[in-house]
Amino acid sequence: MPASRLSRTPLPGIGHRYDLTTREQRRLSVVAHRDGGRTLSAYQADDPDACALSMKLTSGEAAYLIDALMPSHHSPNLLHTTDLGLVAERIEIPGASYWNGRLLGETAMRTETGASIVAVLRRAEAIPSPAPDFRLAGGDTVIVIGTREGVEAAATILGRE
Repeated sequence: MPASRLSRTPLPGIGHRYDLTTREQRRLSVVAHRDGGRTLSAYQADDPDACALSMKLTSGEAAYLIDALMPSHHSPNLLHTTDLGLVAERIEIPGASYWNGRLLGETAMRTETGASIVAVLRRAEAIPSPAPDFRLAGGDTVIVIGTREGVEAAATILGRE
């Protein structure tokens, strides 16, 4: 069976296009937009020029997909939260959120849910272990760890508008 191939093509003013031809001769492409978004396309098996599926992903959705395809947390030296009955999730704070501009401590997250906010992702910056006086902003992505129920409760609180 032939080997898979990956090619990269610059798209001036847009970003880059990555084309993957799999071992089975199936074609996938990803357009990496300069704003961090991605367009994922898959092509028909019988006609590699006919697009069977195309979807636009936000930068956050692309990060979720990347994590699912190649999770960095699968190092044997790292403790898996699922081994302990815990989950870690990324929760985006909407732009119109009640919490936009408010202090992290005001959420009473740990007291109300038992879950902890262990980091905040803001644009291209990661803020580990944010203190209670950390000011949240719409568009932030918070990394929450806790039980499944606690993380779901945290998502409900952080989704408040």
